[in-house]
Amino acid sequence: MAGTRIREADLYAPVKRLLEAQGYAVKGEIGAADVVAVRGDEAPVIVELKAGFSLSLFHQAIDRQAITDAVYVAIARGPGRAFLRALAANTKLCRRLGLGLITVRLKDGFVEVHCDPEPYRPRQSAPRRARLLREYHRRVGDPNTGGTIRRNLVTAYRQDALRCLRVLAENGPTKASEVARRAGVEQARRLMADDHYGWFDRIRTGIYDLSPKGRAALGDYADEIGRIAARQPETAGDCGRAPSS
Repeated sequence: MAGTRIREADLYAPVKRLLEAQGYAVKGEIGAADVVAVRGDEAPVIVELKAGFSLSLFHQAIDRQAITDAVYVAIARGPGRAFLRALAANTKLCRRLGLGLITVRLKDGFVEVHCDPEPYRPRQSAPRRARLLREYHRRVGDPNTGGTIRRNLVTAYRQDALRCLRVLAENGPTKASEVARRAGVEQARRLMADDHYGWFDRIRTGIYDLSPKGRAALGDYADEIGRIAARQPETAGDCGRAPSS
């Protein structure tokens, strides 16, 4: 199908064969639905056909749920990793919306059902919630504007590193234990040893100073250093955890 424009009608025959193999009687273009399949006294199955994923496809499918719970979306299967990523994301979306998802490989008519219409029962992740709340409580103030790019976000970990940076700027080469005490960062030794931002130099065992990059960071983060200088995290946590960004 390379170089050929995909039509929604190209999906009809493979989808019809799939449903007929399961005992359904299938007809196209019934009312607003692309495909309607009926088997005995069961609720009808509706399939909406599209060349690819789109917001309008999901709008149509959600509208069909006013008629039946058994609503599928069917799209042409594309090549490459980009399609696989889109497929994974949209499979998750279909499950969330209670929709089924079908792909059709047009070169040979292979049809695959990735999920069936079912009520969505989300399984929440306790560890992810704990990480979210730990970061929320440890972060001092509100240094980031929501919706901005994630590069150079001021995380709680970065704030701990800035506390250590300030201690070294004021005192010069300092023992890690003393940095921890002055900065109020329990895991300062680990943080400076890991040196995720390249701000610290180990002068000798247990003694740290600012690197050239660290001295530059004093200017880059001067406002944030000023904001956190006299404040402590709202809730104590694992200060030595690696940054999320």
